[in-house]
Amino acid sequence: ALSQTEIKAPHFVFYVRDLLYEEYGVEQVERGGLRVYTTLDLELQQTAQEIVAQEIAQLENYRVSNGAALITKPNTGEILAMIGSRNYFDTENDGQVNVTIALRQPGSSIKPITYATTFQEKTLHPGTLLIDEPTCFQEPLQIPYCPRNYDGGFRGAVTVRQSLGNSFNIPAVKAQATIGAQTLMNQAQKMGITTWKDPSQYGLSLTLGGGEVKMVEMSQAFGTLANQGVLVPLTPILRIEN
Repeated sequence: ALSQTEIKAPHFVFYVRDLLYEEYGVEQVERGGLRVYTTLDLELQQTAQEIVAQEIAQLENYRVSNGAALITKPNTGEILAMIGSRNYFDTENDGQVNVTIALRQPGSSIKPITYATTFQEKTLHPGTLLIDEPTCFQEPLQIPYCPRNYDGGFRGAVTVRQSLGNSFNIPAVKAQATIGAQTLMNQAQKMGITTWKDPSQYGLSLTLGGGEVKMVEMSQAFGTLANQGVLVPLTPILRIEN
């Protein structure tokens, strides 16, 4: 077992190591001779680690025991900090599992991708009015899907801007209904999300986070928005010398 002083940014280090294994094989990596320059900003990493710990401490009453964070530079794809868990050495709460590369439901953070896709497909624009009212959606061979807003309320006519800004659920489902799950999946894939396989698995719940993603891939998708629509793959490595 590693002692706690031996390794800084363990999740990042093992993430890099596994990528090197894939590229060069275990033997060459372990034998040494590779000099790897990474993208890590250690000061930022330590600050982010502290922030994650503080946030979790504040959420203790909600039975939150773990968290993760990823800081990237969208225009280059550099990973500046990767906090895979609250504490790598906390085995009780799966500290060694790197949550940034694990499959998790993304919740409402998918909504910007839904709306971006509707703009791309020209089914909606930022000023389009959507009606936020109790609605059930009937899809073939499925029980009716009746989403609710997080506060249980309804707002009536709202613009796409307001719907996204306030994270309303019913307009987001209506937005997805204008394009269909397959179109949303295709666009998400172009933005770097590779984990959605079968549209019939998700239906309209996809826009509310029903399909699992990896945080590293969500960062690529949001980076694509930041880069004016250009996908820049994430990387933890600047260069490798032997």
